[in-house]
Amino acid sequence: MHIAVAGNIGSGKTTLTGMLAKQFGWEPSYETVEGNPYLVSFYEDMQRWSFNLQVYFLNKRFRQVLDIRKKKKDTIQDRTIYEDAYIFAANLHDMGLMATRDFENYTSLFELMQQFLQYPDLLIYLRADTSTLVAQIAKRGREYENTIRLDYLTHLNEKYEKWIASYEEEVVKAGKGKLLIVDVNTNKFEDSAEDFGEILNKINSDLFGLF
Repeated sequence: MHIAVAGNIGSGKTTLTGMLAKQFGWEPSYETVEGNPYLVSFYEDMQRWSFNLQVYFLNKRFRQVLDIRKKKKDTIQDRTIYEDAYIFAANLHDMGLMATRDFENYTSLFELMQQFLQYPDLLIYLRADTSTLVAQIAKRGREYENTIRLDYLTHLNEKYEKWIASYEEEVVKAGKGKLLIVDVNTNKFEDSAEDFGEILNKINSDLFGLF
């Protein structure tokens, strides 16, 4: 099985990925932040480095998906390739932080890759208000994230909601994959065993028909 966790910056994807991997014995596949040669530069000058960063992520994520398929193990993935294309690259273009010619080039590359992709068996979307994201970003204390703009996070959230709505229509209703939405404004799974148990119950129901 391929399970994927999606959500905005600071929504808790990596934390939940690790918790679920341990709980179910799934192999975790994390988003690589350390060693990214563009991330710090991007937050310092988004317009200059947006295309470079997004192509870097697209390359890494595509290789990650191919590796998951090759291993043929039950795997839980921290962030999806669809978010790179439909959320982050599209948002940068809409905000005028990625040139149209670069965005079109990026989109063409993603569409080529998409022919080799399969949707995850279960997509877990972590929904969070901007205020929740800001609090959690501050809590984890990554220095390069201190310069993230509030309007950037807000626009990302808008993109996420639009994407999830289309995912429900085009993927879930077509029987190509399942979707679980977790509201992390109220579900504090990291600190509450009861809240985490609620997520486990829903996963067991979606994947194994339990409860």
